[in-house]
Amino acid sequence: MKKFIAPALGFLAVTGLFFFGLSPLAFAQTVSPSGLIDVGDNPQNITDATSFGGSFRDALRTIINYFLFFLGIVATIMVIYGGFLYVTSAGDDAQTEKGKNILIYAAIGIIIILISFAIVNALISAGIGTNPQVGTGGA
Repeated sequence: MKKFIAPALGFLAVTGLFFFGLSPLAFAQTVSPSGLIDVGDNPQNITDATSFGGSFRDALRTIINYFLFFLGIVATIMVIYGGFLYVTSAGDDAQTEKGKNILIYAAIGIIIILISFAIVNALISAGIGTNPQVGTGGA
């Protein structure tokens, strides 16, 4: 089983990079003839070019949401694995207990992931000011 985990995680990592749009070709940038730092290298230009919505907050929220999405997939896989162990235990108490523990911990993990998602999106979205008409007296 241990010989299977490392290649599987490597495959998931590489697949995840391409799934989320991070290909090695995206990192091939042209170098400024004057040096490594160019006049156009500022955070606003970088966030505009990476389609994160034009702000550091949106970029951070997008990255964290992708990470939480990946953790949700892992937790779902663990629920399937724990359920499989539980169903196929055939009366073996150790196997039944192992499957039950995996199901419990995966459920706790899913709850933590959902709470984290809500907290991160609430905190990062706080203070953006989504309704500029409030308090101006306009119609």
